[in-house]
Amino acid sequence: MVKVSTTAKDKLSALMAEEGKNLASSYVSVGVESGGCSGLSYKMEFSSEIPENAELYEDNGVRVVVEKKSLLYLIGTTLEYTGGLNGKGFSFNNPNATRTCGCGESFAV
Repeated sequence: MVKVSTTAKDKLSALMAEEGKNLASSYVSVGVESGGCSGLSYKMEFSSEIPENAELYEDNGVRVVVEKKSLLYLIGTTLEYTGGLNGKGFSFNNPNATRTCGCGESFAV
């Protein structure tokens, strides 16, 4: 299961509104793909459908779709958002990662 922090929920809601979507009718699709300096990279996008090869979870009022092939890498992960001066954006707090790159966009298990 992927958890969603309150700050991430607020930012997701605002971004969806900009695209004419909302938390009640759309999903946040997250997954893992090969790439990045540590071997695996996170991917995230808005979706209006649940693919056949995905699991649906809900946390903090956000419906999260996770590709089945990515599920083992993301179990227990929390999606967070930081808006500070030293860096702004979404990040994945992943307890399964054994190594991450300096920017936090890729990881290894």
